[in-house]
Amino acid sequence: MTIDRHALGFGYGEKAVYATDPWTSRGRLYEEGSSPTRSDFQRDRDRIVHTTAFRRLKHKTQVFIAQDGDHYRTRLTHTIEVAQVARALARALKLDEDLAEGVALVHDFGHTPFGHTGEDALHEMLLPYGGFDHNAQSLRIVTKLERRYAEFDGLNLTWETLEGLVKHNGPLLTPDGKDTRGPVPQPILDYCEIHDLEIATYASLEAQVAAIADDIAYNTHDIDDGLRSGYLTFDMLEEIPFLSELMAEVRARYPNLEASRFTHEIMRRQITRMVEDVISVAQQALSEIRPGSVADIRGAGRVIATFSPEMAETDKQIKRMLFKRIYRHPDIMRIRTGAAQIVTDLFQAYMDNPKEMQSHYWVDHIAGLAVAAKARHVGDYLAGMTDTYAISAHRRLFDQTPDLR
Repeated sequence: MTIDRHALGFGYGEKAVYATDPWTSRGRLYEEGSSPTRSDFQRDRDRIVHTTAFRRLKHKTQVFIAQDGDHYRTRLTHTIEVAQVARALARALKLDEDLAEGVALVHDFGHTPFGHTGEDALHEMLLPYGGFDHNAQSLRIVTKLERRYAEFDGLNLTWETLEGLVKHNGPLLTPDGKDTRGPVPQPILDYCEIHDLEIATYASLEAQVAAIADDIAYNTHDIDDGLRSGYLTFDMLEEIPFLSELMAEVRARYPNLEASRFTHEIMRRQITRMVEDVISVAQQALSEIRPGSVADIRGAGRVIATFSPEMAETDKQIKRMLFKRIYRHPDIMRIRTGAAQIVTDLFQAYMDNPKEMQSHYWVDHIAGLAVAAKARHVGDYLAGMTDTYAISAHRRLFDQTPDLR
């Protein structure tokens, strides 16, 4: 029996001419047959969700170490929130929602335990061997390190999903080949040698909405978690005009509202205003560019899904507040110091004795590798750890482990 894929609809409404069409995908590195019930982008999303890397996100730090409380965001809950916002933006702009969701779900795969602290420490350890970049690590995971399929390493995702993963924050090279944000990580260059992701162009609009959804999600939920922790207060939020206006609006409509509901009412309005701002800006840009295809989006020479100048200023003000009040708070800095020590100690221990990486699939071969190759395998192993596993591994190897409370 033959299934009419277009008759099924796959949950699709009418798409814009500049949306990425799953039926004309550039395909996968390793050719596979199509599915009679799912588009290629739906298959990508499903493969991402079923990975070990995705499950590990539930025990990786976003801002607050998970053991500080059950209600703080982790990398997993953050990722789910990003995917939700990305789908909303994609739907409003008549894009392929599944591609936008897939890019959102995979965008943080390469993060280490302990958030950016772990990444900074691992980058320092790997600096003599090319350094560490979480975006490049995400690419390594989905093209090499996930070992699930009989016929290939990685997930064999479509070109469009991989492009979105690598370029969702913009081109990595200028058209004349100059770096846009520092040297392009070697793993990305190596992969492009066999499967060119065209890193000198902008990504699809689906990838762009996933990127701005990341900003919207973490700006909002870091405020929420900051209020929950006590590092932020409502008085501090008053210093930002945008947030002050939202609070005045909630107070006027709901006088004497309890603090938890008050916080939620602010946060939901913040997300709504930011999403609506991005939609408005994108629609204006699209009316100016008048793209006739996704190729016109890639060649537009500008970001289309972004904040207005006014909202971009609000975004900067929120980030400054979060850095001052939370990310650089003495308590958080103390915890960060301990987390960095754990990552550094483990890296050195595994370099000295790779056999200690008991569950690493290269453990029987790594000792004979050149130092740079060995260091990269150690980096892969460490980056894949959850917070809890890293703490447990450190306690097994060392007499004293920093207290991350």
